[in-house]
Amino acid sequence: MDHPLSREQEAGDVLRVTNRLLIPRSEFRWTYSRSSGPGGQNVNKVNSKATMHWPAMISKSLPVELRVRLRHEFGNRLNNEGELVIASDEHRDQKQNILACEQRLVQILRTISIPPKVRRPTKPSKASNARRLQEKKHRANIRNSRRIDPT
Repeated sequence: MDHPLSREQEAGDVLRVTNRLLIPRSEFRWTYSRSSGPGGQNVNKVNSKATMHWPAMISKSLPVELRVRLRHEFGNRLNNEGELVIASDEHRDQKQNILACEQRLVQILRTISIPPKVRRPTKPSKASNARRLQEKKHRANIRNSRRIDPT
């Protein structure tokens, strides 16, 4: 199976998100449980579901501006302790689910590492303003034509 994580990301004690952003794997807390759905004995006996808890809001490896963006963009995935919680039970193997969680974390962090574009306010063009005023006059004329003349 071809994984987007390189060999150096999969092995070792750090998760490489970008060249500048490295997260020590020691910051992750893992819990394992039984997966849901069909699967027979494997599902009933093996704790293949992996859930990653990463204290993102207090992590020294995550810059402050990325923490702010993480809370804004993915605040629904943070628990009350400020931990980012990512779970995976899509694979039958626990190790593959761990890799899937790490892959999702990398995707989330790469998403927030791109700074948002600054909106530059623009003025409406003269032509668009003229069209707007023309439409306003037209609507006013329609409303005036509906009036019953009191005389």
